[in-house]
Amino acid sequence: MANEIVKSEDNGSAVAQYTGGVDLGGIMADELDGLNLSFDRIKIPSGGGLAFEVPGDDPDSPDSVKEFKAVILHHHPINCYYEEEYTGGNNPPDCGSMDGHIGIVAETGEVKSCADCPFNKFGSGKNGAKACKQKRRIYLLREGEQLPIILSLPTGSLGEFSKYVMRLLSKGKKTNAVVTKFTLKKAQNSGGINYSQAVFALDRVLTDAELAAVAPMSEQVKAMANKVAALDEE
Repeated sequence: MANEIVKSEDNGSAVAQYTGGVDLGGIMADELDGLNLSFDRIKIPSGGGLAFEVPGDDPDSPDSVKEFKAVILHHHPINCYYEEEYTGGNNPPDCGSMDGHIGIVAETGEVKSCADCPFNKFGSGKNGAKACKQKRRIYLLREGEQLPIILSLPTGSLGEFSKYVMRLLSKGKKTNAVVTKFTLKKAQNSGGINYSQAVFALDRVLTDAELAAVAPMSEQVKAMANKVAALDEE
């Protein structure tokens, strides 16, 4: 069943609805047999920029948007360690963890505990930070789309995301039960460097019908999340 968006009148205003889902497992088996599992990515700018970089019709010319709305299907911690300073590109990390607990060294396949790793300690990186970067990978479903898209939150945005999740939980809502609005604000770290920090706000609560359509997709994404490559998006 295709993911469709319809408009319904609610108190005189048009509200977009998620009225269906797709069988992600079936799509991946049919179309991606032997290929790497990957999704498009929304990127957060560096240096305090206030516009997201969102994939558009032209892969070489992404759209620049100051805000967007989506349902958070699933989110989980991800750790990335680069032996040499990261300078951009989609290079896999020298050691990566898809759950924030167990890391795998790319060259040797060695399995390490993130809790015991010296690169996961403050002071191991620049300006007293950790050499291994803690992030949060978020799988989003935007209106009118059938497949998830990924947003990776850098360390500087994790605090804001934690506060947002706690606000939802205090109201008895999980992140996949609402439409979230994403924006950016300029922030500054302890070293005086400006960076772009993601900000999250509740747009609206999903209807019962929408939640029934979104819930199965959330479970499918959760089941396949550890198969998506740990590429860096800074």
